Amino acid sequence: MRRLLFYALFLTPVLLNSCAQPEQNAAPVPDWEENFDQEGSFDTTIWSKIPRGTADWNRHMSDYDGCYAMRDGKLVLRGIINPGIAGDTARYLTGGVYTKGKVAFGFGRLEVCARLNGAEGAWPAFWMLAEGKKHPQGGEIDIMERLNYDTIVYQTVHSYYTIQLNIKDNPVHYGTAPFDPEGFNVFAVEKHPDSLVFFVNDKRTFAYPRISTDKESQFPFADGDHYLLLDMQLGGGWVGAVNPAHLPVEMEIDWVRFFGRRPEVRGRKSESAAAEEVRSKK
Repeated sequence: MRRLLFYALFLTPVLLNSCAQPEQNAAPVPDWEENFDQEGSFDTTIWSKIPRGTADWNRHMSDYDGCYAMRDGKLVLRGIINPGIAGDTARYLTGGVYTKGKVAFGFGRLEVCARLNGAEGAWPAFWMLAEGKKHPQGGEIDIMERLNYDTIVYQTVHSYYTIQLNIKDNPVHYGTAPFDPEGFNVFAVEKHPDSLVFFVNDKRTFAYPRISTDKESQFPFADGDHYLLLDMQLGGGWVGAVNPAHLPVEMEIDWVRFFGRRPEVRGRKSESAAAEEVRSKK
């Protein structure tokens, strides 16, 4: 954790029009990072498209290429009106990716740098779920959620303790924080054995501690690794109805960085590496 302390003390300010790379010796080197600098598509050894489900957040998820783009070294995730895809009756389509089954993060600091473009009914989110465990037993860490054109983001903790037992104020399980709605911002969480600590643009915004209690699963976040989800969501009971006149809407992700124990990487071999392995066996 000395790396995290150094980082908290000496991180240079964020440039809100872009997520600038730190100058040499100005900040520690990440133990893992994704800069989205590949051409054509995101790295499928790290990311998978999130499949559609029945919850508010994933009911419009789609593998349609129009919901995804790589542009100027950034991953772009879109919420759009369904252009008439055969067999898909969803009115809207959204793009989302996750590291499930490929990269899982333990104790340390995870950062996502992105620009969140607003729309009525837009609900972009960066969050984490427990690898290999059903929700909510392994805990959910919402690093950032924005609603509509809000100038604040929500940072929230969910678990069996907060959902099934409905204990949401001992300790308080969420906070809000201002951000720059026009520029790029860095949203972060630090996972420690005794707490989760949240940040926006390197300003500490909210913390959720482990407490002494006889209630079940108050702090499951130290019991395993978590994978990362990045997704543009549309509509639902919390964010409200979608205004189609405001679509398409985009979320632009510049980079993801992790400082701490190097994450467990389970991703498939790249196509080039797999081809080389086949050649070597001939």
